[in-house]
Amino acid sequence: MYAVIRTGGRQYRAEPGQVIDVERLPQAEGEAIELTDVLLVVSDSGEARIGQPVVAGASVMATVVKQDRYRKVFVWKYKPKERYRRRRGHRQYFTRLRIDSITG
Repeated sequence: MYAVIRTGGRQYRAEPGQVIDVERLPQAEGEAIELTDVLLVVSDSGEARIGQPVVAGASVMATVVKQDRYRKVFVWKYKPKERYRRRRGHRQYFTRLRIDSITG
């Protein structure tokens, strides 16, 4: 069984036991969270329930494993022949979730 969930403006395919990284959520490590923006649920028999826009009564239970930041990404700006060079770094926050169960 798997589901397609929406969180942080992105969509993720979630299966029980899977670990996914999503945009930062306000929950603390070890807390349980219920994700209710379920767009699609496919059962083990292959039967799909498609939401319009979400599947009624469906939810995904997950546990927050980690609150962290990705490694630094450098952004360079450069204009030739003008002595213009800029380097900036950015580290994006994320929340690591372990999918416990899918209902619906």
